[in-house]
Amino acid sequence: MARFGFLSTYPPTRCGLATFTAALATAMVRDGRDDAVVVRVDDMVPAGPALTTPGVRFVGDLHPGDAAGCAAAVAQLDGCDVAIVQHEYGIYGGPDGDEVLDVLERLSVATIVVLHTVPADPSPSQRTVLRRVAELADAVVVMTRTTRTLLVDGYGVSASRVHLIPHGVDPWIATPIATPSRRPVVLTWGLIGPGKGIEWGIRGMACLGRSSPRPIYRVLGQTHPKVLREQGEQYRMSLLALVKALGLTADVQIDGRYQEAAELASQVGQADLVLLPYDSVDQATSGVLAEAVAAGKVVIATRFPHAVELLSDDRGLLVGHRRPLEIARAITAALGDTRRAAAALAQAESSAAVNSWPQIADRYRALASSMAPA
Repeated sequence: MARFGFLSTYPPTRCGLATFTAALATAMVRDGRDDAVVVRVDDMVPAGPALTTPGVRFVGDLHPGDAAGCAAAVAQLDGCDVAIVQHEYGIYGGPDGDEVLDVLERLSVATIVVLHTVPADPSPSQRTVLRRVAELADAVVVMTRTTRTLLVDGYGVSASRVHLIPHGVDPWIATPIATPSRRPVVLTWGLIGPGKGIEWGIRGMACLGRSSPRPIYRVLGQTHPKVLREQGEQYRMSLLALVKALGLTADVQIDGRYQEAAELASQVGQADLVLLPYDSVDQATSGVLAEAVAAGKVVIATRFPHAVELLSDDRGLLVGHRRPLEIARAITAALGDTRRAAAALAQAESSAAVNSWPQIADRYRALASSMAPA
């Protein structure tokens, strides 16, 4: 029996790292042979009690600037066979989240660090922090080949210590819902906030002109909890104001409710296209992108690293950042290309099976086994 220790944000916090960690931890202990403990990173977003699932136990919080909490976190993780640390600059305290280094420097147990953001053009501080994180880890996991190359060539991390394990997905295919008389649906989902680029999707709709049938652009998701704490609903209100100013109230729907799994699956099933107009040029991973591809949807995305890699083999279309006219042209091209839609659906089943959470968990367990003392 092995015990895995996780350091990350965690549900009920609704952010990408939290859901990633919950899915991975649950999959790694699914057969009952192993168990896991979670030290939840407090990213200053009120969350409530941590989620507890069979085989996964919450053992405490790590608060910014809390030396005693850091020592307690290290003690809990050192009681495990392997620690799996999620790294994102914004969740740890200190400049560029450098307080994570205090934890990594004190850990004596074998440590895997999972990198969720690797900037192509980092600030000096970001570069220093990330290089030190990689030095302190026994193994580093990235989710795309592009990120692996950047880490090795751009940050000088030894290739032998960098492991490629894709983002996991739930093994489901959203069955298309056939309603010939309806308008086509372009869908964006996930937590929203500045940087998601939804304003460019809305402007793209305005560039469609008099296309027929005219699609509906549907945006699903709550405001990111950290954005909500710092800025309130300012971003969402700006989107609603833009929709009104452009005369698109009949063409754009913005739903701020959190979508439970069954409801989201239904919404994805109704979508003809998925649009990810993210502003970031550095985004190494996107769970929404992985899920959309696994669901058999044609995806239109800006050229962030995960999209460039995952949307090869005719799985989607890439557009420039902040280019609404390109988005409009891509929507028109995709809706008129039944061959592309059929190819995306055909590729989805094999992609979902290979990258399902049970399969991804097995790869993490194999990596952990190779590091743990005999």
